[in-house]
Amino acid sequence: MKNPKEVSAIVETLKTCYPEGICSLQYEKDYELLFATRLSAQCTDERVNQVTPALFARFPTLEELAGAEPADVEPYIHSCGFFRAKARDIVLASRMLLERYQGKVPGTMEELLALPGVGRKTANLILGDVHHVPGVVVADTHCIRITGLLGLTDGSKDPGKVEKQLRACLPPEESNDFCHRMVLHGRAVCIARRPQCQSCTLRPWCDYFMKNG
Repeated sequence: MKNPKEVSAIVETLKTCYPEGICSLQYEKDYELLFATRLSAQCTDERVNQVTPALFARFPTLEELAGAEPADVEPYIHSCGFFRAKARDIVLASRMLLERYQGKVPGTMEELLALPGVGRKTANLILGDVHHVPGVVVADTHCIRITGLLGLTDGSKDPGKVEKQLRACLPPEESNDFCHRMVLHGRAVCIARRPQCQSCTLRPWCDYFMKNG
């Protein structure tokens, strides 16, 4: 595990490499990010970004999504995979947002987890990007893999354990953007099947590189 000085160096280096630590999913309204994240399960952000413009053009308001049937939504998200379950969750969550929260995306973990199709990863993303809650950690596959290689975590593949370990070591005001930068780094440099270790700016603090470089 890394000491605070090493953690700070990793955080600052990532900020230099990826100044805009933002979510890759494109959205205009808070609830659009919620549903785009649901669509991203077992699907790439690139594919989701291709699908959502037509979806939200057809159903431009939360009320219209809530008034739809899942079968109405399915054709627009078919290419994202698991489209029946995702369409059902989007429609049911739309109805719940209107009935319980006056159409607003709630700002607590408990409330978010009560929404259909929302797990901790999605909830943390909403808390960080929409509500700007400090200390949130979005433990997606890139974040889990790379922080394990670096030695920021113990290498666990369990999202809950990784989230807890990263919360303990990352500065709260940096954690949300840090996770976005992990995704960007995983796509650009620390690629799962062919990591570009020789060109990685995080080499000085990477346990994997120290052992295998």
